[in-house]
Amino acid sequence: MPKTAYELEREANIARNRALLEQLQVKEAVSALGIPAKPSPEPKAKPIQPSKKAKAKSEKEVVEAPRRQSSRLKRAAVDPNESPAKKRKREQDEEKLRRKQEEERLAEEERAREAKRPRHHELSLATLGEREEWDGSTLSGIRTLFRSIAEKALPRTLSRHDAYIFDVEEEEELELAALRKRLQKLKVVSRAKVTQDRVYSAAYHPEPTKDLVFFGDKHGQLGVWDAQAAREYDEDDSTPASDREGGVYWRLQPHWPATSKSSISCIKFDPFNAHSVYTSAYDCTVRIISFESGLSREVFSMDDTLINSIDIPPASHEMWISDAAGGLTHLDLREDKSKARWYQLSDQKIGSVSVNPLQPTFLLTASNSRILKVWDARRLESIPVLENSLDFNLDRVNEYCQSKAGKACQRGEFEHGKSVSSAYWDPRGRTIVSTSYDDAIRLWDIGPASLAKDTPFPKFKPFSRMKHNCQTGKWVTILRAQWSTNPDVYPHFTIGNMDHSLNVFSCKGDLLAKLQDKSRITAVQAVTCSHPTIVGRIASGNASGRCVLWAPGDENE
Repeated sequence: MPKTAYELEREANIARNRALLEQLQVKEAVSALGIPAKPSPEPKAKPIQPSKKAKAKSEKEVVEAPRRQSSRLKRAAVDPNESPAKKRKREQDEEKLRRKQEEERLAEEERAREAKRPRHHELSLATLGEREEWDGSTLSGIRTLFRSIAEKALPRTLSRHDAYIFDVEEEEELELAALRKRLQKLKVVSRAKVTQDRVYSAAYHPEPTKDLVFFGDKHGQLGVWDAQAAREYDEDDSTPASDREGGVYWRLQPHWPATSKSSISCIKFDPFNAHSVYTSAYDCTVRIISFESGLSREVFSMDDTLINSIDIPPASHEMWISDAAGGLTHLDLREDKSKARWYQLSDQKIGSVSVNPLQPTFLLTASNSRILKVWDARRLESIPVLENSLDFNLDRVNEYCQSKAGKACQRGEFEHGKSVSSAYWDPRGRTIVSTSYDDAIRLWDIGPASLAKDTPFPKFKPFSRMKHNCQTGKWVTILRAQWSTNPDVYPHFTIGNMDHSLNVFSCKGDLLAKLQDKSRITAVQAVTCSHPTIVGRIASGNASGRCVLWAPGDENE
């Protein structure tokens, strides 16, 4: 039955009275009148609170720049009776002043231009921390951390092709069940805003006694996070413990300028002893930071071509570099970068390159051309050099692949529905995982027998295709499936989920765990990585630079 005009007017009066009383904060009067209160909204996850140092820095007084004055007003009045000699001297002084001001202006413009150019020279830790205005204790802390790592031998251990290949299905099921049980116990144990901008890349250091994670952000900043290190808090800080930053972090600026032109696209540790870290960025450079010396130096650069990915074969001095021009560069780290070979393997961007860890001659490329390809590096290096040029364009590569000598150069290819975001070999060098904008994760199994033959793969199709939302949009980093490089555990990979969770899959495509905490995490964990030597340690980062460590909530469980 429709309400009368009187009832409608009465309800409107009640609403106005309630709003007025609430504004006056007279809650007792509201309840006495029997006016129902508005339902309280559900509590949302509170973001972690950054340290007060960052707040104090933003509250500094802004110094007002001096106002510009007219040059005509600054000139002294000219004496109408001045002698010719005084006039010449005055004009000479004015000319000197004009030249000096022009030189200062040009010098200031050059400094401004220099501040926007990539840095190609060596940089110390103090220089890397200039943007954060480190104090003496902060600089001393990261130096101590790096030196403690450099004193330890951390060799990379390799898996085997036949690792975790079971003849009895029940044995594999038991292995999977044990891993699933461990992973499902993981919880959020530490959070911090490690970088100032969106996280683009991440790598977990193999140090077994620490949870040391390196994050690269959109503006060329490298965040070093000791996620479970003890941290001192101010006595006046009333923030609840669950909302405070966890661990200790340092922010370095190896790539310049500090804009989106310097986004760190990839992070890799030295495969021999993990005593240094390599970073590639959109400033068209690859740099290395030595933990022993504390110096950052350039190892490779390109002319106006964005570098998207790097990979380093284990126990090798080589590096493979993919770029936005569809090229793949082979660099010997012991030689000058001028001797690097560049192969154009696609007419569009190659977003990732992955080297087979057990047979480094096999390369995996993922391109915006929608095609995933497996290459034999030995055949690429056999392409004849013409006119002393070490650049091989797409026409020359295709011509060589169609020749008899280059027949086995390209071992296999598979076309996706849309561009391929990433593709990586697993630690055994036999399983491939790819992610694509066609909202799918695909898995391949390449047995040692197929790799041993000097011919293209007779069949190269994925054995598993899983639906996964990869539509990250403009503000979220592209989702990439990242293998755990731990050779002592059943092969598995992690990938972010658009529902603010993190998924862990086995090499067979089984969902092992879905990690989430709605009370503390309300953003997409787009970038993930796993500890190389400890099972059950996963780190992730989001679009605001906030990072999370997932670990067992109770080590005794």
